[in-house]
Order: sequence, then structure tokens, then C-alpha cells
Amino acid sequence: MAATVEFSGPYFDGRLDAYADEMDRGIEHDVAQQAMAEWHRNLDTSLRHPTGFYESHITMRISASEAFVTDLGVIYGHWLEGDGSRNSPRTRFPGYWSARRATAQVQARANDLAQRSVGRFVEKVNDGA
Repeated sequence: MAATVEFSGPYFDGRLDAYADEMDRGIEHDVAQQAMAEWHRNLDTSLRHPTGFYESHITMRISASEAFVTDLGVIYGHWLEGDGSRNSPRTRFPGYWSARRATAQVQARANDLAQRSVGRFVEKVNDGA
């Protein structure tokens, strides 16, 4: 009598790719959300006379292939960041570097930020869904 072996679960029924895509989207969302929060926090500690206009334009965008944070192209965003043509040495204002600092802060925490999505992925792959 021949033994029959049945394979089932996410590895064999096509759910693995969907779970991996869901994990990727979750990580991108969590990292972008934290980047936006850090950018706002950096501006809160840097801006001397905030009007709220610039801060209101810092937002997270999610597309089919990525999640990212942008200032929506506010005309003086480069000047505030310090990479505009009217920053030092041309003027005394060096910029706040708030987006760059946020990037470094999030990169330092990227593994921690990914843990929630990776944990859900592992649970689903182990057929806990």
C-alpha cells in the first residue's frame, strides 16, 4: 500500500506571495508614518515662528509600489531644509535639516519598525491566519 502525502498551507496554495506583499506594504507604511512624525517633531523643535502652513503640507503618500513622505513641493521647503540656492554661504541661514534628521532617525529604528509586520507575516505563514 502506497502512502499518500498531502501538501497544504501558504507555501503550497499561493498565499505566501500575498502575505509577503502585505508585509512589505505594512513595513513601508510604518516606516513612512514614523518618518512623518519625526519630520514634524524636528520642525516643532526648530521653527521659531511657525505658521502651520509648511507643517500642514508634510504628508505621507501611498502608491501601489511605495509609501513616502513629502512636503508637496512647498516653494521654500528646500530653503528650510538647507539645500536651497539661498542658504549659507550665500545667506546666514543654514537650514534646519529636519527631513534629513528624520531620515537618519528612522533608519536607526527601521528594524524595530518592521517587527510588527514581520511578526504578522510569520504567524500567517505558520498557518495561524
